[in-house]
Amino acid sequence: MTTVVEVDGATVTLGGRTIWSNLTATVAAGEFVAVLGPNGVGKSTLLKAILGLQPLASGRIEVLGARQGNAATRDIGYLPQRRTFDASMHIRGVDVVRLGVDGDRWGIPLPGRTSRKAAQRVAELVDLVGAGGYANRSIGTLSGGEQQRLLIAAALAHRPKVLLLDEPLDSLDLPNQAAVAALIARICRSETVAVMMVAHDVNPILSYLDRVIYLAAGGAIAGTPEQVITSECLTNLYGTPIEVLKTSDGRLVVVGSPEEPAVHADRHGSAHHHGLA
Repeated sequence: MTTVVEVDGATVTLGGRTIWSNLTATVAAGEFVAVLGPNGVGKSTLLKAILGLQPLASGRIEVLGARQGNAATRDIGYLPQRRTFDASMHIRGVDVVRLGVDGDRWGIPLPGRTSRKAAQRVAELVDLVGAGGYANRSIGTLSGGEQQRLLIAAALAHRPKVLLLDEPLDSLDLPNQAAVAALIARICRSETVAVMMVAHDVNPILSYLDRVIYLAAGGAIAGTPEQVITSECLTNLYGTPIEVLKTSDGRLVVVGSPEEPAVHADRHGSAHHHGLA
């Protein structure tokens, strides 16, 4: 398979502090890769580094054969951390998708071939994410899962070869997490697009993953889920005893007390026994 993202010995520092270091990983076309780790460890920073928005202290990143920041922007789809649309926002779902198609242009689209071509692409994207039943409704009236499907459609507008998703399941309920995770996996395979997805909880996507990149305070490791998400591997990464348990329904749970800021804590409180993030 063709390698589309290559990270070689990459280190990022912010304000004199090492965020993560010596990360080496590859992502191939059509692979689904999760970027995991506790809050504040630099998962979103990795996506920004791949986009060329965050310089490296050392090492290199290549995307589609080009050094960091030099890849064609239309070959990379990016969905930042989700912002909830206010209920008073009356822009339609299809208009959000349309912004992904030609929102970088100035002015009102001209009638004729260009507009017809854009409208056709919007219709294709809406169908791809299964949003036909509600795409013409106001985005603010849609559920979180419906909104997320339309935002993913917009990120796919230019048929990117790499799709970067920053916690697309965050704030969704469990049924919507499962549905959106399945959608992303289907698009990854059917469109042969490499997906790198920052996740707070790996369990909704675990069965779809080809590999994971796990970040901890100062360190990083990459491999298949079976190689990385183990008691031995995470203990070595954190330098403190960590235990990975599998529940009766197949979910993974991490038990341990990594030092701050590498604490796996619930977003609504503090805990050291939790679903794997």
